[in-house]
Amino acid sequence: MKKLLVFGVGLIGGSLALALKSAGAGWHITGIGRNGESLQEALSLGIIDAAATDIASAVKGVDVILIATPVAQIPGILRNIAPHLEAQTIVTDAGSTKHDVALQARALLGPASSRFVPGHPIAGAEKSGPAAALASLYQQKNVVLTPEHDTDPAALETVRQLWLSTGARIRIMSASEHDAIFAAVSHLPHLLAFALVNELANRDDASLFFEFAASGFRDFTRIAGSSPEMWRDISLANRTALLAELDLYQAALSSLRASLEQSDAPALQAIFECASQARNTWANQQQDANWKN
Repeated sequence: MKKLLVFGVGLIGGSLALALKSAGAGWHITGIGRNGESLQEALSLGIIDAAATDIASAVKGVDVILIATPVAQIPGILRNIAPHLEAQTIVTDAGSTKHDVALQARALLGPASSRFVPGHPIAGAEKSGPAAALASLYQQKNVVLTPEHDTDPAALETVRQLWLSTGARIRIMSASEHDAIFAAVSHLPHLLAFALVNELANRDDASLFFEFAASGFRDFTRIAGSSPEMWRDISLANRTALLAELDLYQAALSSLRASLEQSDAPALQAIFECASQARNTWANQQQDANWKN
């Protein structure tokens, strides 16, 4: 039986474990992490087959290591596992940024970095912890892999097959392309939602605004309920690309403000029509893809 060691048995790592079990993919899964209560919960829920606390013994004989923790924890884990990696062991991650993680792996794993496959499953929820894990989380969802020029092809294929067995779709691109894309479509929206809710929450009459907030506010700010720790780490890790996206968004806001200040109805309508058409086209494509699958 193949052996998988998972750092972080919450939503992401736990869902992968459940998906592999559901698929009968033949993996023995050990969980390891900083929270003993989470490990015991994952054991009791049948998410993992065993729990470990000692890294040296846990890494022994392992085929694949998945690091499914907040991105700020990844360097420390890489540093701790490096002395214990065996010749066949493949390492991958599930972090939301890739360029920084690839650089960290190269620096901390040395020659073993060729068996490191950076990955990012594009799936999630506002809930966290083992109880949030779902066997179906990755079905028909994209998983992005960002191999380096010297990544071992066999390691890449092993990780690709692991994710395919969960029902996921695999996309391969460069780390820089990944980070630029997700700064725009994931990281920036989270910053905007956090910023709006934070601004309202710090008003003297905040309770009045929240009392009258309805479905539009709920839909726009849903992601502001996500893990503050995780999104702090993601924002800092993808700082360069995110700053570029913030500049573009601020320019768009300035244009919108100028149109509003000048009561320029045609300009406002043009902006709204372009956005509405693009959003509806995307939503219809998503619906069609889900229907076909």
